[in-house]
Amino acid sequence: MAENNMLITKEQIIQWLAKSAAILNENKAYLTELDSAIGDADHGANMARGFNAVLDKLPAVADKDIGTLLKTTGMTLMSSVGGTSGPLYGAFFMRGASAVAGKAELNADDLGQLLADGSSGIVQRGRAEVGDKTMVDAWLPAVAAFKTALADGKDISAAMQLCVDAAEQGMRSTIPLQAKKGRASYLGGRSIGHQDPGATSTYLLLKALLDTLE
Repeated sequence: MAENNMLITKEQIIQWLAKSAAILNENKAYLTELDSAIGDADHGANMARGFNAVLDKLPAVADKDIGTLLKTTGMTLMSSVGGTSGPLYGAFFMRGASAVAGKAELNADDLGQLLADGSSGIVQRGRAEVGDKTMVDAWLPAVAAFKTALADGKDISAAMQLCVDAAEQGMRSTIPLQAKKGRASYLGGRSIGHQDPGATSTYLLLKALLDTLE
């Protein structure tokens, strides 16, 4: 068990969601460019719109527990993000919310559970595995790296840095893969050589969390 006394506050969770919106708005054109190569060219716009909608909803639940904040985020993404990424990210936040229901602050193990349950929600919803060239290629290594770091006694910040590094590596690992799921899979061999947009937005979200904790 990690000797880990740092707690993540509700205010930091709100900051994370605000930072996520900012980083997705900044990278909207980049995500769209990635998606235009192997998808519908709407991932950037969809993600930015979804998180902007989350920001609009947060003030009404800012006094509630972290579970409620994340559940509101998940429901908002499901209703405002088009394509496949809305239901997938929605599932992440809804499942993550259940893991931390009623909590006003999170310890390292709580955050690990949130990330693990949330990514399981994505896997269940999208039925993808590592190597299919989806966001799962970033999520699963990232969560595994976080849990391993905690088991090794690292603090939340150090564990989160390793989590983000693993997400980045997972994101880059999608470039040589042929897509087996979603719109990109229709391209067959032509999907090779392109970075997956969902794995990229996954990296950006986790990076926003790391930046918040630091």
